[in-house]
Amino acid sequence: MPCHENLSEHLTVHNSPVLFGCRTGICGTCLVEVVGDIPPPQPEEREILENLAPHYPQVRLACQLELTGDIEMVVLK
Repeated sequence: MPCHENLSEHLTVHNSPVLFGCRTGICGTCLVEVVGDIPPPQPEEREILENLAPHYPQVRLACQLELTGDIEMVVLK
């Protein structure tokens, strides 16, 4: 994956099964569990994550995650 590409853009190009609703980080449909070197969430994303997945530090919104290296990802259901 190219560095500094948004994860949602990468997934869309590769026909990923991750669903996207708003693509602005407020609907939560693109929750994924991410393992790898990723930057911490911005305050707005952190607030959403605290409500949707408070006990899962590896969960992120794919529409908000900027790739900085290789990752592994699991789609949450």
